[in-house]
Amino acid sequence: MQTTHGTRTSTMASRTTTIRTTTNGSGLCGFLNEPVHCPGENISGLCILLNTIMQMQLELFPNKISAPVQSLTVPPSGGIIPIAELFEAYQSCRRNKRNTTNALAFELDYEHNLVELLEEINNRTYNPGKSIAFIVDKPVKREIFAADFRDRIVHHLLINKINLFFEKEFIFDSYACRAGKGTHLGIRRIDRFIRKCSKNYIRDCYVLKMDIKGFFMSIDRSILYQRLESFLSKKYTLQDYEIVLDLCRKIIFYDPAHNCSIKGYHSDWDSLPADKSLFHSRPGCGLPIGNLTSQVFANFYLNSFDHFMKHSVGLCYYGRYVDDIVIVHQNHAYLTTLISVAGDYLQRELGLKLHNRKTCLKHYIYGVKFLGAIIKPHRIYIANRTKGNFYNTIQKFNAVAQDHKPNHAELVAFRSSINSYLGIMKHYSTYRLRRHLIFKFLSKWWWNAVKFNYKIEKAIIKK
Repeated sequence: MQTTHGTRTSTMASRTTTIRTTTNGSGLCGFLNEPVHCPGENISGLCILLNTIMQMQLELFPNKISAPVQSLTVPPSGGIIPIAELFEAYQSCRRNKRNTTNALAFELDYEHNLVELLEEINNRTYNPGKSIAFIVDKPVKREIFAADFRDRIVHHLLINKINLFFEKEFIFDSYACRAGKGTHLGIRRIDRFIRKCSKNYIRDCYVLKMDIKGFFMSIDRSILYQRLESFLSKKYTLQDYEIVLDLCRKIIFYDPAHNCSIKGYHSDWDSLPADKSLFHSRPGCGLPIGNLTSQVFANFYLNSFDHFMKHSVGLCYYGRYVDDIVIVHQNHAYLTTLISVAGDYLQRELGLKLHNRKTCLKHYIYGVKFLGAIIKPHRIYIANRTKGNFYNTIQKFNAVAQDHKPNHAELVAFRSSINSYLGIMKHYSTYRLRRHLIFKFLSKWWWNAVKFNYKIEKAIIKK
């Protein structure tokens, strides 16, 4: 950012606003000193406001402008990313991360910070910052790298720009991190595959499940970038191609394990397998779990494998969620041969290995465990791990109520946590299970503070 050239007060829409003006090589940007409430909720309105301010600055400081001011709603010539797209990414990012320390610090002067971030992106001087590494235990033990809030904005910006091109390339039955997809669709699709392949459960068919060993930590960044660069050079048609490619390169090859702070204790990593940690991954390999870009890039990394299995091998009933692969076929021997076919392709083309202990081939009648559910003929159950986690959550909140009278924040936390489990379980044949867990194990104190709808699908705080 260059030096501030002037300050002037003007009245707009019956509101006094202080305008600061700054110049740089690409033109003039204006921003407000006092916060605009909920900017993310009305991107177009905010852009109109900023454009109006900038036009006022043109009139107020005609001799301070080194280049024409471009509209914030239309991408400038020369492939520069407009500020409206960064505000849209900011809106997406702040929805779930607004109360974190990094987010609050960023929002103290978000107008200045966004303009500064935009300059770094367009000038190609942006580099990812420090991440926070920690361990989570649910649903399984994992290592998470939480990127800085400004880096998360860049992740959302990048995915917003390239995801449309990815969607045209991905197969339908890739379910992870895609709008309109997800775990529930994946479970329903596998259930449908079994019904169709077995002719509505009247003939034999078999289900092959495969899993990739240490998937995120085994992704070769060079292979990923080469494939991504080749794909974007053919498919990406916007003028900011060079900037987008620069962001992809910096995010893919950045290793947060070499620049992070640890949240918790180093002993938290003691029981985590080495192939689940970025600190132990092979040189040049591994994407951090916790970044939006990692999830989408991981999908792209396996996209060629999806097309190989669907089109070259000719599979009809094939689905994948991240690295969980499911194939349904009426021939047991054929599925057996597919294990080596799939393993050879993954090793040869992507440097990945199948997890031998997690490869499973069996008749559909015994049930298929997939994405936290058990798929059986005519019904779908919730897996034991989810049931156990729900029970443990109830006991944790019972301990809170036994220790002291829960305050409002703890009430809200209780409602959110319980509803997350009920929201998952209501999609499957779990009414009796939900009723049993709630009525038998929930402390009487919580019944004085909350109520449930008649289907036991939602907890509501009593007024």
